[in-house]
Amino acid sequence: MRQTFPAAFLAAFLAIPALPLPAGAATPRDLPLAAVERAIVPVAAWGGSPADPARARRHTIRHITLHHQGEPFKPGTDPQAYLRRLQDWSRSAKGWLDIPYHYVIDLDGRIYAARDIGFAGDTNTDYDPGGHALIEVVGNFEEVEPNQRQLDAVVDLMALLAAKHQVPLDAIRSHRDYSNKTVCPGANLYRYVAGDYFRHKVALRLAGEQAARR
Repeated sequence: MRQTFPAAFLAAFLAIPALPLPAGAATPRDLPLAAVERAIVPVAAWGGSPADPARARRHTIRHITLHHQGEPFKPGTDPQAYLRRLQDWSRSAKGWLDIPYHYVIDLDGRIYAARDIGFAGDTNTDYDPGGHALIEVVGNFEEVEPNQRQLDAVVDLMALLAAKHQVPLDAIRSHRDYSNKTVCPGANLYRYVAGDYFRHKVALRLAGEQAARR
C-alpha cells in the first residue's frame, strides 16, 4: 500500500481530542497495516463458503461503517461457529448473498473476513449499504462495553480500509448515522464514533504509516 494522505487532511483530525482509553487499557498496538491485513482470518479458514459472484452487487468503497452484533456474545463462544451460523442464516433465512458485513471482530480483537469487500452489503434498515465497508463487532453494546482489544482492532481495520480505498476520515461513521430505525452499534460503542475516538486514532495510524516510509 503506497497511498498517502495530504498533511492538511490528517491534521484536522490529529487536533481532535480523542475519548480517554478505558481504565487499565493498554497502549494500542500500532502494527504495520500490512501486518494487520495478513492477520485477517480468511473465509475458508473459519469454514465459510464464497458467495456467488453472479448474484453480487459490485461497488466501490467510499465509506467505513461500524455495526454491532446486537446480541450477547459470552466469553468462550466459538467465533468461527458463530460466523458459520451467521452465514447460513443470512443465506437461508434472509435470502441475502452472504453475511451482510465485510468483516467481523471477535472478543479477542481478531478480525475475520466475511462478505467479499467488492460486493455491497445488506441491511434490515432503510439505507443503501452500497459503497460502505461494513464492520461488525460481536456483542450487544447497548448492554456491555467494548473491550480494548476490540477497540484496537476497529482502529487497525478502519486504518487499513481508509488507506486501501482512500476513504476520507469524515466518512468513518456507524449504522445509526444512516438510519433512525436502529441503535446499532449500541450506545457504548457509538460514543467512540460520536466522540471522534476512531477518527483520531485512525489519523494517528495513517500518519505513523507515512512517517515509517520516509
